Amino acid sequence: MESHINTFNFKGDPNVGLYCLSTNSYVIVGEDISDEKIKILESTLRVPVIHTKIYGTPFAGIFCTGNSKNLLVPDIIFDNEFKTLKKKLNGIAKVIKFKTNKTALGNNILCNDKSAIISEEYTDAEKKFIEKNLLVKSIKSNINEGSPGSYGVLNNKGGAFGQIISDDLIAKYEKFLKIDIGIGSVSSGSPIISSGVVCNDNGFIISPMSTGFESGRIDECLGLIKWYIKKWMIYRKI
Repeated sequence: MESHINTFNFKGDPNVGLYCLSTNSYVIVGEDISDEKIKILESTLRVPVIHTKIYGTPFAGIFCTGNSKNLLVPDIIFDNEFKTLKKKLNGIAKVIKFKTNKTALGNNILCNDKSAIISEEYTDAEKKFIEKNLLVKSIKSNINEGSPGSYGVLNNKGGAFGQIISDDLIAKYEKFLKIDIGIGSVSSGSPIISSGVVCNDNGFIISPMSTGFESGRIDECLGLIKWYIKKWMIYRKI
């Protein structure tokens, strides 16, 4: 069985979450990578990899947010980039421009296929736009006055947040999201989980600077290790 965990870097930068957005239907990569690295992404996350810059930058993980159904991009995206995304995601997910001053959508909107935690700085009208176009329910919430997408990652099985989050906020998020949430770190102690993790329901990519304990903790928080143990037992017919 192929591993559901891999390490990765972009031209030596271990902050994989800045360059990548992953869902259960696709992965958006903002930086040119080798065929070998594309294979790593595809074998770990098990969805097609799509490459395009966003606003002329490689930071797809910062500027984009989405789930398996739809992808939101800021309206500052260049026309050729938008056309590329629409063409490559045709039949997979809908690509929608979002006009907002909070253009770092990946930092400000944390979502899975059912729910979203969004920055408190979004207006009520923007909140409705997000819900309508991602087909989710949402709540406004910051983490220690910071954007929710910076400190956590979600899939449909669980969530992982940095140590900066409070116990009360964990309880609030678990009640809203209806999934278990855990605390962890990446890159040998960083609480900015999203900078070092790219995940979906199939697996995750983690910063190569992360320790084995950090990787194992993320695995547990995202609800993947239990699922893969069960799958392994079925595979081995135990």
